[in-house]
Order: sequence, then C-alpha cells, then structure tokens
Amino acid sequence: MKKSRAAMRSCCRKQASSKEGRKKHAPSSSQAKPSAPDGLAGRLEEVVLQASVSPYHLFRDTAEVTVFRESLLSWYNREKRDLPWRRQKVRWTWTGGRMLKWPTLQDLASASLEEVNQLWAGLGYYSRGRRLQEGARKVVEELGGHMPCTADTLQRLLPGVGRYTAGAIASIAFGQITGVVDGNVVRVLCRVRAIGADPSSTLVSQQLWSLAQQLVDPARPGDFNQAAMELGATVCTPQHPLCSQCPVQSLCRARQRVEREQLLASQSLPGSPDMEECAPNTGQCQLCAPPTEPWDLTLGVANFPKKVSRRPPREECSATCVLEQLGAHGGARILLVQRPNSGLLAGLWEFPSVAVEPSGQCQRKALLQELQSWAGPVPATRLRHLGQVVHTFSHIKLTYQVFGLALEGQTPVTITPPGARWLTREEFRTAAVSTAMKKVFRVYEGQQPGTCKGSKRSQVSISSRRKKPSPGQQLLDNFFRPLICTDPPSLNSVAQ
Repeated sequence: MKKSRAAMRSCCRKQASSKEGRKKHAPSSSQAKPSAPDGLAGRLEEVVLQASVSPYHLFRDTAEVTVFRESLLSWYNREKRDLPWRRQKVRWTWTGGRMLKWPTLQDLASASLEEVNQLWAGLGYYSRGRRLQEGARKVVEELGGHMPCTADTLQRLLPGVGRYTAGAIASIAFGQITGVVDGNVVRVLCRVRAIGADPSSTLVSQQLWSLAQQLVDPARPGDFNQAAMELGATVCTPQHPLCSQCPVQSLCRARQRVEREQLLASQSLPGSPDMEECAPNTGQCQLCAPPTEPWDLTLGVANFPKKVSRRPPREECSATCVLEQLGAHGGARILLVQRPNSGLLAGLWEFPSVAVEPSGQCQRKALLQELQSWAGPVPATRLRHLGQVVHTFSHIKLTYQVFGLALEGQTPVTITPPGARWLTREEFRTAAVSTAMKKVFRVYEGQQPGTCKGSKRSQVSISSRRKKPSPGQQLLDNFFRPLICTDPPSLNSVAQ
C-alpha cells in the first residue's frame, strides 16, 4: 500500500467521524450509541423494539457501561492469547489465517482458483476461499490496492464480507468505533443481560447489535471487540462457564438469577431475596424466555442463551465411482471431474457421481452412463459396490453409495474431455477435493478384489478412522504449534 498504516488509520477515522457527525449520532467518549436507522420505517421499528423490551435487559447508565469496558479490557490486557491475527491485523482479520501461503493480498489475487481450492480443501465452507480471492482481486484491481476501512464500505464493496466480518476488520485494523456480534459475543451478552429469547430472531439480533455498539470502547474498539470474543471463547463457554474467573460477573444478570434460584430452592430464607427481576408492566417481555421454558437449576448461567432448534439437514443420495486405469502410462490413474462453478462444493474435483434415489433402483445404470460420458465405454460387469459414506454439510446429509471400477487389460484412455483429469494416487491426495471424496477414496483403498458388498469391513464407520489432515490444516497446525507449546498453563491455554 502507498499510504502508511498510521496514515490510513487516521484517514479512516476522519471519514468515519465525518460520516457519523452528518448523521448526528456520533458516540461520546463515555458511551458509543447505536446508529439510528434511516427513514421513518427505521425510526418506527426502533420505537417498537424499545417498547417491547424491559429496561432490565439494557445498560441504563454510563456508569455500568464504564465498569463493563474497564473490567473487560483490564482482564484482556492480562489474559489475552497470543494469536497471529493480533500481529498482522488486516490480513488475519479478513482471512482468518487460512491464506498463509499468500503473504499479501496481491499474492492471493494473482493465485488461481485451483490453488485456493487446493489449500482450502478439508476446511469446510468452501465458498469462503473463493470469496476471499474474489475480494482480494477487487481490492487489487478495482480499489487500487487499498482496503476499505469502514464497516459500511467493507460490507458493501467486498464479496462475502458480512456485518460481523466488516465490523471486526474496521475496528481491529482501522480503529473504527463499531461493535461486533459473533457466537461468542451473543453468549456473553445474553448472559450478562439475561436475554432468554431466541437470539437468531430479528428483534433479539437487533438488540444484541445495539448492545454491542453501546458497549464498545471508543478509545480501544478493536481490543474491546476481541476481548468480548475472547471472554466467550475461554471463560463464558457454552457448557462449562468459569464464572469465578469472569471479569464482569458483578454485572451479569444470569449469575444473579442463579444465586436467586439457588436461595429459593434451598428455602434458607423466609422470602424472596432482594434481587432485580424482569417485570414488564404489560405483556411478555420480548427478550425473556417463553413461559413454557422453565428455569433449569442444573444448567445455571447456561440457561442463556436459548438453544436454537435447527432444521435438520435434508437427506440426499449419490452414487459415485472411483474409476482407475491400472495400466496407464506412468502408473495407475484415477478419474476426477470438476463440479460446476456455483452451488455446493463449487469448482472442486470429485469422482464421477450422479444423484440417485435412496432405494437403490437404477443406481448402477445411471452411474455407468455418467462414467461413459467421461471415459467412453467401460466394462459394466466390473462395476462393484464397495459400501457407503455419509457426510453432512451445513444443510445437506449426503449418502454416497461408493462403487469401484478398475480398467485393466484395456487400451488406456488418452482423450479426456474438458472438466476431467486423470491423477495418480499421490496427486489425488493433494488435489482440491472435498473431505467427502477423501472418505470415498478410503473406502475404495480399503477394499480388496473379491470383497463382497455386505462384508463387515464395508460397514465400518468412515468417521471412526483416523484421517490425515488436509494440506491447509497441516499448514495451520504447523503455524500454531509454537504458540500452543509455549503457552503457560493458565487461562490463556483454555481451548476455544
């Protein structure tokens, strides 16, 4: 970049300050207030939001906000973990450490999608790697090599950058006073303010972002946001929170609720302890848990946040075949075909596959037709069913019926249509293939000629076998290993 980091930080702060000043909601030094929605519809929405929320769930004075900020940042100064993105802020905040192979945005922009997919393979959410490269190219080719430096411009200009990522980059890398909400922050805020309603609902999500913006420290916004995430990752954990080590426990309404319920359950006092509760004047508070969900004494503060019931992934079935030329020039070769450039696993390579009905009818016929479209005539009698692999993506539970077909004693296939390639087994292990395809290949490797379809070996759960880390995961492991080994046995070493 042509400008120095200090100059860019100063420039971005001036831009953000000017913009906030025009909208007349610039945060004061003591309390950063949430941005007001634009237009009448936004103002009405905010009025409705505030009217349906009890003050019990809010921070009602600057003294509470100040104590929260100071306590959290003081704890963070002592206990923060030594993580790479805290040293190289812009690149690490955006890429999350996945793109270690390319030290600059220019390097990532000039890489091929195949190289990106190859490194990303096995890490999940494959579209993120593609979007990172698209964003890097946009910065280099359209924005003159300059990263957008406000949450608004980051989210608007860079593909795949949502509200959380934009806020994290803007606050950590450029010092913009903007809050962030991720899963860890949701947990912290829901417990600190005893928010028991569904955090994924629009109303609760809006309130959480409003709280995050109210709390963020104007002098150290990036550190504050990292501290809130760090607190959720190491202390305010989902199942076994370390409340005694929490720097903001005195402000935690979930903790207060635990103490009140324990006193009531023990019946050690004649009356209810003098502790504040949510008591809206009329109707049910929109941030409280529904009356149908009673308090669980065994969970304690883990009663918050509400466990969101997720829709089960839809089930699909696919027949896939490992087609191998045993007599190919230079050694045995395996056929891989490339997936479309959009949709699930876009651009990755896989064994020839076809969607089929779970009943198993016509699977062989459909798969043979798919194989012939890529490799020409194949001996149908050699197609063997080897077992099945079940792999769950974020929204799909996909069952692969695994077949194998070895071409031996035939003229090797030399003409390959576009979108197909023949690789050696070693080349396959480093190719841009999904974890599911690696599972499929392990089934193929584990079968010896003559193994019957119903053999015990074919029924072994693939997930129970030891898996070799992907190249991208190995790179991450090697990078983090010195940090893990040298950390002292303190709160810093608690697993995220």
